[in-house]
Amino acid sequence: MENKDTPDLKLAVLIDADNVPYKMVKEMMEELAKFGTLTTKRIYGDWTKPTVRGWKQVLLEHAITPIQQYSYTTGKNATDSAMIIDAMDILYAGKVDGFCIVSSDSDFTRLATRLRESGMRVIGMGDQKTPEPFIVACDRFIFIEILKPKEEEKKSTGKSDDKPKKASIPAKIKQLVATSIDDLSDDDGWAFLGEVGSLLLKKQPQFDPRTYGFTKLTPLLKSLRSMIEIDERESPGKGRSKHIYARLKKRPK
Repeated sequence: MENKDTPDLKLAVLIDADNVPYKMVKEMMEELAKFGTLTTKRIYGDWTKPTVRGWKQVLLEHAITPIQQYSYTTGKNATDSAMIIDAMDILYAGKVDGFCIVSSDSDFTRLATRLRESGMRVIGMGDQKTPEPFIVACDRFIFIEILKPKEEEKKSTGKSDDKPKKASIPAKIKQLVATSIDDLSDDDGWAFLGEVGSLLLKKQPQFDPRTYGFTKLTPLLKSLRSMIEIDERESPGKGRSKHIYARLKKRPK
């Protein structure tokens, strides 16, 4: 994405072990590090269960502190309560600028909303089955599936080429892009791409070009050449960077 998050944010990472594959922890931590410094890293689960055996090594490698939470009653998730209590304690301590909540559980919807009400930046991460209320309660939501290493993709598809696979862009995403460009366009119809990227995330926190096989927003828009015109302009400074603008040729059907 062309919009940049503040790199010096102090972030607390709280992970629900029941909803996260331990084989993806490396990719998850690398992704979250793009948003700031991960000052607190905790993962919650019942570590007495044999099903969490694979976690030990990855927790050591990434300096994540395991928090033991027993299941007091069958059918009730005590992990959720422990994460919420700790999140509020961290909030009131005033030592972080935001939170990364790693879970696919809609029970964290109210927590995300409450943290944002307190001025915290909230980044959610979970699988694509995550309920919509939790997704939209976050400033940004990242699907774990798009972080899958290329090696894993090769195993699952049987293909060995490194060319990224392009997924079809749904009509509703084309409409979202079109309205966002229109909302920000000047009198000539041009909109600065950095502002477009920011607005897309405000409208839809889970928007990510990688979902559709593109590394960034610019290649995604260039693929919609029948609908969108791209203009790369030299920046006024001495650097070689370019400012990218987009304009609608026609609206999607």
